Amino acid sequence: MDPIAQELNNTIQQGAPHVYEMLSDMGKKLFFPKGILTQSAEAKVKADKLNATIGIAKQGNCVLSLSCVTKYITDIEPDQYLPYSSSFGEPELRIKWLKEMYIKNPCLEGTTLSLPIVTSGITHGVSIMSDMWVNADDVIVMPDMIWGNYNMIFRVRNSARFATYKAYDQALTHFNVDDFERVVREQAALNDKIIIMLNFPHNPTGYTLTKEEAVRVSDIIIDVAQKGTNVVAGCDDAYFGLFFEEQTSKQSLFAKLAGKSSRLVAIKLDGPTKEDYVMGLRTGFTTYGIAADTDLAGVYEALEKKTAGCIRGSISNCSHLSQTILIKSMEDENYERLKQEKFDLLKSRAMAIKKVLKDPKYADGFDVYPFNSGYFLCIRVKGVNAEALRIHLLDNYGTGLISIGENNLRIAFSCIEAKDVQTLFDIILSGINDLRK
Repeated sequence: MDPIAQELNNTIQQGAPHVYEMLSDMGKKLFFPKGILTQSAEAKVKADKLNATIGIAKQGNCVLSLSCVTKYITDIEPDQYLPYSSSFGEPELRIKWLKEMYIKNPCLEGTTLSLPIVTSGITHGVSIMSDMWVNADDVIVMPDMIWGNYNMIFRVRNSARFATYKAYDQALTHFNVDDFERVVREQAALNDKIIIMLNFPHNPTGYTLTKEEAVRVSDIIIDVAQKGTNVVAGCDDAYFGLFFEEQTSKQSLFAKLAGKSSRLVAIKLDGPTKEDYVMGLRTGFTTYGIAADTDLAGVYEALEKKTAGCIRGSISNCSHLSQTILIKSMEDENYERLKQEKFDLLKSRAMAIKKVLKDPKYADGFDVYPFNSGYFLCIRVKGVNAEALRIHLLDNYGTGLISIGENNLRIAFSCIEAKDVQTLFDIILSGINDLRK
């Protein structure tokens, strides 16, 4: 093992031994190299005469650039986006995002967190989590309906096992906390370490826990950790903030889990992708919340270096331009107002759907999974195959939906205007009736 990795491991072992136990084999081997980047950083500070360290082309004091590129970016200087960013991410953006996290999640008051590491979107953050914390044959507790990319990341890349619980009761009226608890406690009894993915607002059903459900879920996880099972809780908060109903919990489960047990590692995977409607900028964050016996700051620094090492060893660093745009947007005086406008637009669509679906005529064709947030809702079709219906709607009605398993269709109301809601569900019902004949 590289001596730098061993040094980081020693820091984690001494300060938080259970956190060290939970690292994957790769996680234990990861480190941030004291190579070109470190030497270049030293030269940036001390080389006041000549600096020939890093592979960036320069002319005079400015980065070398092509006008056919820079002419499209008029309000940002080339030196603010063309050079490489740090593998950790731009320091200013990391600090801003952390401050926002405390504002959005008041439960975090008094809890010390790591500084967020910038990832190339939240998917990249999930992949890093898998590399750092998941070994082959580790068990991951998941709902029975999941974002499909979890299969590619956890099962294909890292050979994990899924233990699934029924996300909703049979009548589709509420989140099935009882079955969640059953599976978590069963797996805790069978394994020294379990990983739990918590994805709210949920993809594909568009559901976020109520305040009461959030308390129960977090209490179950903390209790399992306190009783001796190591728990890695990954909070996939891709659609965070898009909460449309009063009783919905408005804070991440991460806020209720971070720092609550020495055997619990809470990982927040979030970013501006959906929160700020910048899907293509591919910027996300990975933040840790742990409890350490000693040297919490040192343990966090070690975890940040391992995470940055994982990035350095794959994509090197994330888009500097995207990070610079986000920094400037967060400083804009209209930032909060503009976000509220887009939130109100999405909420109006969700409310329009709820109003339309009160019509009892739809109950003959499908049931609706609970939804109160995010981009999506799901329906459970009756008497027809979901994939056959998807193809039929596409071929005969020019309407595209996503089938999930034999019975479910996912509907992205994020891209459907409120005026088209009635038409959409009438088409779905017609398609179901067509296939029944």
